[in-house]
Amino acid sequence: MKNAWKTREEMEATERATLAPFAQKSGDSRGRKYREQSHAYRTQFQRDRARIIHSRAFRRLEYKTQVFLNGTGDHLRTRLTHSIEVASISRTIARALALNEDLAEAIALAHDLGHTPFGHSGEEILAECMRDHGGFEHNRQSLRVVELLENAYPDFPGLNLTFEVREGLQKHQGLYAATSPGGEKYKCPSLEAQIANLADEITYYSHDLDDAVDFEILSAAQLEENAVWQRSQGSVLTRYPDAREPELHKLIIRDIIDVQVQDVVATSAQSISKANAQSPDEVRKQPAPLIRYSAELHQANGALRKFLYANVYYHPRVAKVNQRACEMLRKVFESYVASPHQLGEVATKRIEPEGLYRTVCDYVAGMTDRYLMEEYARITGERDALQAGPVHPNRPGD
Repeated sequence: MKNAWKTREEMEATERATLAPFAQKSGDSRGRKYREQSHAYRTQFQRDRARIIHSRAFRRLEYKTQVFLNGTGDHLRTRLTHSIEVASISRTIARALALNEDLAEAIALAHDLGHTPFGHSGEEILAECMRDHGGFEHNRQSLRVVELLENAYPDFPGLNLTFEVREGLQKHQGLYAATSPGGEKYKCPSLEAQIANLADEITYYSHDLDDAVDFEILSAAQLEENAVWQRSQGSVLTRYPDAREPELHKLIIRDIIDVQVQDVVATSAQSISKANAQSPDEVRKQPAPLIRYSAELHQANGALRKFLYANVYYHPRVAKVNQRACEMLRKVFESYVASPHQLGEVATKRIEPEGLYRTVCDYVAGMTDRYLMEEYARITGERDALQAGPVHPNRPGD
C-alpha cells in the first residue's frame, strides 16, 4: 500500500522532474559539515528552513530595528517582518524561474540573523569598535550565528545547515569558497542565493519608502521627485483615479514591488538563457550574477537609493535617534570589554577560543534593541528612552 504522505525521495524526484536544469536540487546538496541521517519526509532545504525559523536568533529579529526604532510604531517594519517579506518575494521569483523555492526562502529568512540592534547604525558603530580586532559585517555574522553561536543540538555547534544555504549567506564576497576539496573558488553563488540577494534590495527599497510615508517624514512633493515613485503613482492613478490617502500610497508601494519583481524575472530569464548554464555549478562559473535588473531599472534603483539616504536614512528624526543609539551601544560594548563577567557563563566560555573582543562583539550583535537599552540603563544608571519624535498611534484600521 502506498504511503499516505510524500517521502523525501518522492519530493526529490519531483524537484528533478519539475525544476530547471540550473536549479539547485535538494537531492544534489553538497551536504552538511557534520553528517546527519536524512529525514523521512523533509528535503535538506526544508530542514534548513525549519532550523532557521526555530532558532533563537530568528525570534530576536522581532525586536531589532529595520530603519525606524523598534517600538515607535505598531506597523513599522522590524528585522523579522523584513526577513519574512524578503522570503515571500524570493519564493515568487524562484517559482517563476523554475528554481528551488525552499532554498531561496531559507537563505532569505537567515540573511539578517547576524544583524545588530539599531539597524545599520548599530552595524557601523560595532564595526568601528572592532576595527582593530577583525572587523564586523552583518553578513559574516549571520554565518557565525548558524555555524557557531546557535546552540540547540548536542552533536555539533550551530545549526549545521547545508552548504548551499551557508553559501547564500556569503553576500558581497569577492570569491566564494571552493565547492570541493582542491576545487577553484568561484564568483557567483547559486541562482537561489542571487534571488535572495536581489529580493532583499526590492524589499527595503519599497518598504522603507512605505514606512517613511507612515512615519510622516516624506512629503508628496518629495516623493514626486523620484522616478520609481512617479512611474507607479501614474500607473495606480490610471487604474484607480479616485484613490486617496492613506490607501493611495499603499497601492503605489504594491505597484513598485510588482514592477521590480516582473523586471527581475524577465531580465533574469533572458540572461540565464543567454548564458546557457545547464547546472548549478555552471551558474557558479559565470563571471557575473545572472539574476539581475534591466539596465533601466538598475539606474532608477540607484537614484531611489540616493533618494532614501538623503530623505529618510539621514533625516533628522532618524539620525538623532541613531546617534544616541550608537552612543549607548558603544558604552555597553566598552563596559563588557572592561568587565567580561557581565556576559554570563555561556559567553565567557568562548573568550579563550574566540578572543575577548570577538566574544563581546558576538554578544552585542545578538542583543535586541530593548535588551541593549536595559543593559545601558543598568551600567550607567540612566533611564534614557530613545524617542524618534512625535509618532501618531497606529490604530488597527489604519
